[in-house]
Amino acid sequence: MARGLPFALLGYHTIVRTSTGATPYMLVYGTEAVIPTDVEIPSLRIIQEVELSDAEWIRCRYEQLAVIDGKIMNEVCHNQFYLNRMPRSFNKRVKPRQFAPGHLVLKKIIPHQDEAKEKFSPNWQGPYMVHRVLTGGALILAEMDG
Repeated sequence: MARGLPFALLGYHTIVRTSTGATPYMLVYGTEAVIPTDVEIPSLRIIQEVELSDAEWIRCRYEQLAVIDGKIMNEVCHNQFYLNRMPRSFNKRVKPRQFAPGHLVLKKIIPHQDEAKEKFSPNWQGPYMVHRVLTGGALILAEMDG
């Protein structure tokens, strides 16, 4: 089991995630993980054997950096599209409600309020009566007895 852990981690870090459109490795290091067999020029010794000129090496490095910049821009655009899709997806399920003075409503207890003291305390208070409806959907509530 312990022998397969490094391979499992490599697989986990190099699989593209749907939410970001990139691998975790790409997001952390700015480049894709390279398996040793995929490296074109793995060491200085190989460079000397291939007899690659300085100008050719600089051109290759420049092209590699341009590809990396393009990938980073693609990830930024993908992330922006994803962030724009999330609210639309959520809002499809939201049912807009119109309140008018005289309607009865419940008030949600926010966890940091004094009323929310225990784990099994109620999540809602009320009923309250809508006294006024303000712009933006804000409500002024009144107790049932006025």
